[in-house]
Formats: sequence, structure tokens, C-alpha cells
Amino acid sequence: MFKDNNKSKTLGAFLKSRRNRLQPEQAGFNRSYGQRRTPGLRREEVATLAGVSATYYTWLEQGREITASKDIIENIAKALQLTPDERKHLLHLWNPNETTANASSPILLNPQWHNIIQQLSYPSFISNDRCEVLAWNNAANELIIDFSSLADSERVMIRILFVDPELRLRMVNWEEFAMYSVAVFRTYYDKHLDDPWFAETVKALSEESLEFASMWELYNIEHKKVNRVLFQLPDTAIATTYDINSTSILTDNSDLHVCIYTPVLEEDNSLS
Repeated sequence: MFKDNNKSKTLGAFLKSRRNRLQPEQAGFNRSYGQRRTPGLRREEVATLAGVSATYYTWLEQGREITASKDIIENIAKALQLTPDERKHLLHLWNPNETTANASSPILLNPQWHNIIQQLSYPSFISNDRCEVLAWNNAANELIIDFSSLADSERVMIRILFVDPELRLRMVNWEEFAMYSVAVFRTYYDKHLDDPWFAETVKALSEESLEFASMWELYNIEHKKVNRVLFQLPDTAIATTYDINSTSILTDNSDLHVCIYTPVLEEDNSLS
């Protein structure tokens, strides 16, 4: 049984978003069969594909605290044609033995990491699941934004991405990168359901940026991976391509991420 009502409600909302996304013909149903008032599949169609009753699936979407086996959740994932990242996210929300993370407390970063980041020639910074930038080097100041000039409360990458006009101008593939970033941030949001900071930040940013609000409503889910971004700095004619390598295994805290922007060699870029 779901012991955390927040998790069961979030699981239900996630299932609904995936059901609305999946078109009937993609799942083998005739779109013209019956009158459809809403986009996507009906609940009973998902239930049929997953081998459960319509009532049972409806209760899951409503966030009721009911028993669900891993096999059932896996069948629903297949019925909704979830991506590997989405399936992993669904299992995280379902897992009765995995509680939501506690509300985040201030992280004191080891001073050694400040020194390590400063020694890197590539643009680099350390952030947490809140996307708060805790340490950075001069190269990051020059390429991304002058982190040193920002107050601690403003040094949040997901917010900077949407509200800083200069960053948008210099980032050639801004929309693609923004979609990816919101999808990653959504996984952190669902991971930290007991941390009110996330809900407050999403509310405030949705009011500041209609683009963020629109992307947030999609409920896309992605886990961090090597991602490519293109920057064209002022007074330069050619954009420079970077691979963003992110890792958390070098720190004692799994919520900390070391992000390194590595320039892509010209021959590697030609193969992308």
C-alpha cells in the first residue's frame, strides 16, 4: 500500500499526464470509436492494455492509497509506452520501501571542492537537486553568467535559464536545452515532495515565465545525461559546442552534481 499520500497523488498525476499524451491509434485503438471529449486514451483503455479493472486503474490515477504490485506497475508502464527514464520514475513513485527525500537543509560544501572547481580550465560548477549553484569557476562566469554578481537566492540554474535574456541570446539551442532542463528538474521535484522550496519555486517561476509554465505542464521526465549545448558569445561569428558532463559520484552527497562544460572537438561535432 502507498504509505505516502503525496507520492500516491503524484503517481496518479504522472499516470494521467502519460495517458493524455498517448494517442489512441498509437495504442491500437480506433480514434473514431466513440466520442472523445479529452485527448489521449481513456482510463478503461489503459486498464484493458494493462490487464487490470477500469476501477482499479481509476483509483491509481486518483491517488488513492491502494495496493499495487510491481508487475501491475510494469504492465501499466508498458501500456502507456513509457520511456526508460519515465518507467524508472514511475517505479520510484510506486516503491513502498522508498520514501520521499526529507526537506533539504543547507549544504556546506567542502572547501576543497571550491578549490578543485577553480583549477579546472573548462566552465564548471557544482549544484544540488534544487539547481542552486554552490561553487563555480571563472570560466563559468564568462560563458554562462556572472555567478559572482548574483545573490545566493538568485543563483538557481533553472530560474536563470528562463529569466536571464543574455543567456538566452548566447545559447543557440536554448529551447531544446530548456525542455531537457525542465524534464530533469521535474524528477528532482517529485523526489523531494516534502520540500516546500520546490513548489514555491515552480509557482514563482511559472508566474515569471509563461514558457516555463508551459513546459512544466507537459510533465516530461528525463534523467541527467551528457547533454550538448551551443554558445555563441558576443562579437563572435561561430558558435562553440559543449558537452555537459555531470556526475555526483565524486562527492559525499548524492544530491550534489559536478557539471563540466567540455568543448566538442570539430571532428566530433561533425558526427553529431
